Amino acid sequence: MKRLIAFGVTFLLLALVGAPPAPGQPRGKNVEKLMRAKLKHSQVLLEGISIGDFKKISASAEELLQLTKTEEWLMHKTPKYQMHSNEFQRAAETLIRKAKEKNIDGTTLAFFDMTMSCVRCHQHVREIRDAKWPNAPSEALRFVSTDFKLDSRSP
Repeated sequence: MKRLIAFGVTFLLLALVGAPPAPGQPRGKNVEKLMRAKLKHSQVLLEGISIGDFKKISASAEELLQLTKTEEWLMHKTPKYQMHSNEFQRAAETLIRKAKEKNIDGTTLAFFDMTMSCVRCHQHVREIRDAKWPNAPSEALRFVSTDFKLDSRSP
């Protein structure tokens, strides 16, 4: 169970690492606040799954569903973004239904589906950013050392 929790938290954190603001495009405090709330409710949801607290699961999924109704949630108006948003909403609704049924396997699978929708959506948002600003440095490159060598034998 600890592995599942660690995997879930790691996966969720990776999903929430969205695109950094593009040059000249401030992200906005409201979007950051929304993402922090999304992370908080997702963590509580995962905790509920790990301890089998169906009320906590349902309440957290309800809170996540409410976030999808905010203006900040709809930051992109592309069909693909809308599709990912709909997947997230369906997964949250499934979480609520499975929690009411006290189905731990169903809630776990719905949580995984919801997390995957986050990953796919954040990937899409990065693609939008990269298409608009192809010369913008990748966020991931910040963490790569310039001294890194692929082959230990190389000079």
